[in-house]
Amino acid sequence: MKIVWERDSSTVRDVYETLLERRKVAYTTVMTMMKILEQKKYLKRTQLDRAYVYRPAQPKRLVVGAMVRDFINRVFNGATEPLLVHLVEEHDLSPRNWKKSRA
Repeated sequence: MKIVWERDSSTVRDVYETLLERRKVAYTTVMTMMKILEQKKYLKRTQLDRAYVYRPAQPKRLVVGAMVRDFINRVFNGATEPLLVHLVEEHDLSPRNWKKSRA
């Protein structure tokens, strides 16, 4: 999603080549993930010649919010408190650091 947001639109090949600069990844994995994101209505696609072009279907803040809610539901059974406790205990999330990250 980050790559598509940065570029505003991307093909699977565009995303694949960008990810390859960072780590080894299979083309089919990228294609599968983009199809899943489309099924979840995070991406929409149009056909251009022989390739599909993917664009964000929703604003970034809405997608991130939905992904965070999904994560909290799956990992913490919908409770936010265990996530916050984990962040405070494991990732030095002090009030001082929290204020910096919100600026």
